[in-house]
Amino acid sequence: MDIKKEFEQTLVLIKPDALKNSLTGYVLSLLSEFHTGLRFAGAKIVYVGRMLAEEHYAEHQGKIFFPSLLEYIMGKLHYPDEPWKRRVIALVYQGTDAVKKIRDICGPTNPLVARDKNPGCIRALGTLVALKDSDGNIIGERMDNLIHASATNEDAEREIKLWFTPTDIPPFMRAYPVETNHLHYFFKDGNLYLKHEPESICLLSPGDIAWKTDIDALRAIERGPQSASSLGSVAAKYLINREKEVG
Repeated sequence: MDIKKEFEQTLVLIKPDALKNSLTGYVLSLLSEFHTGLRFAGAKIVYVGRMLAEEHYAEHQGKIFFPSLLEYIMGKLHYPDEPWKRRVIALVYQGTDAVKKIRDICGPTNPLVARDKNPGCIRALGTLVALKDSDGNIIGERMDNLIHASATNEDAEREIKLWFTPTDIPPFMRAYPVETNHLHYFFKDGNLYLKHEPESICLLSPGDIAWKTDIDALRAIERGPQSASSLGSVAAKYLINREKEVG
């Protein structure tokens, strides 16, 4: 048995349009261990704040559909007047070829291509939404494709570490190195502090278990602006479902 392949993981997000159309059970049945041979390693219901949305879709920043994409994953488009219904189901699947198996079941990113190339896939049930400027001219489109799945193993690691802390995942199912933290780290207005500031949020306390890359990033940020790591990518997960980050 290849232990490394057994620990391959991928992130899945069941998006607000899938939830609104009551497709959760359908999606989970297609992704079940019976069909994929994969196991749940983590699951949570997330109110997606702006920081988390921006970090998740960072590669699309500056593109014409970026603002609409944020509103989409935050649930504001499908539940504009019902903020209590805005949520995403975040899942970690684990097992051999996890990334490929989940991507195959999800199908092509574009719902029109999905219906043409793989009509039985999850995204075949999605839609394309035209984006218009203030004058009503079509300037682009957004893909409401029901589900997100990591594209590569590298993407999976980044995304899982963004949406989940190590303690969200059982100890023997953690695929990435962790470390015990020894300092207090506080966050406020995009800045990191080692001592409590009024209205700051404690990201980590001594004794907390964190991804090693998170602690490495915080140490680098503490030393100065040379750090290439984004404080937002570390802080976003600790703000999940916190009342302070409800953008």
